[in-house]
Amino acid sequence: MTFLASGRLWLLAGVVALVVLYAVLQVRRSRFAVRFTNLPLLEKVAPTRPGWRRHLPASLFVIMLGLLVVGFAQPAAAVQVPRERATVIIAVDVSPSMGADDVPPDRLAAARTAAHDFVDLLPGQFNVGLVAFAGTAQVVVAPVTDRDALRSGIDRLTTGTVAQPGTAIGDAIAASLQAVRTVDPTAAAEPPPARVVVLSDGANTQGTDPGVAAAEAAAAEVPVDTISVGTEGGAISQNGRDMAVPVDGATLRDVAERTGGSYHEAATTNELRDVYADIGSSVGFRTEQQDVSYRFIGLGLLFGLATAGTSLLWFSRLP
Repeated sequence: MTFLASGRLWLLAGVVALVVLYAVLQVRRSRFAVRFTNLPLLEKVAPTRPGWRRHLPASLFVIMLGLLVVGFAQPAAAVQVPRERATVIIAVDVSPSMGADDVPPDRLAAARTAAHDFVDLLPGQFNVGLVAFAGTAQVVVAPVTDRDALRSGIDRLTTGTVAQPGTAIGDAIAASLQAVRTVDPTAAAEPPPARVVVLSDGANTQGTDPGVAAAEAAAAEVPVDTISVGTEGGAISQNGRDMAVPVDGATLRDVAERTGGSYHEAATTNELRDVYADIGSSVGFRTEQQDVSYRFIGLGLLFGLATAGTSLLWFSRLP
């Protein structure tokens, strides 16, 4: 917690001074009573005191002052606030190597499941689009707030969605940026806050150079988060023969570093879900310092009411 007007906390010194003064007066009062040596007469003129009850209103009053001073200093706490008009593009590799079953049931099926979970984390007002890529890239679902359309698009992803074989990571980023520019009539001139999430298992093999696409994303201030899915032991069956398709995340790591995004590795379905959850929490919300002085002022008022109530109940007067 921080204070927007921390200099006002010096007023707590006044509260401490009141506590010290109250303690001194109580000590002086007890000394005066001891000097009065005629104890039988003292008992008649000074009947039994209420003991701890006479100190309770004063204690509550001091706590009230302390809370009001803290509230006056404008305490602020970090609060997560949903981003407005934000756009997220999910780009998924649908090349044949994504059929490897080292991430059960296979890499692409795991990616679809995790993508559904990811969409659930995003605020409903977000525009979310879907890009599929293999040897080329295509927009499967333009950025929309319609979650049903997006889920349907995710479910349609197969290794045959894009017929041309290969892995065109650069084209996927370029297609995602173009989708952001068309999200609404003002997006071309005033692009919304955007983020691209790329999921793949290999290095770029054709199309636009990923470094060029990453530079374009960095210039547009669009971070690209990348996820490398799979293991070194991944393999697919092709023409009746097993072909090794080990994961290669070097290109994805470079893209993330160039654009200010984050790079993740996922070798299991649970890891993939965790990665999407981590990205979703950073994409969907921004952290702001918000004034929470009302909490302390409210508590202070409650203690003020308690002070008045106990004083009236026990001493028939307000403090």
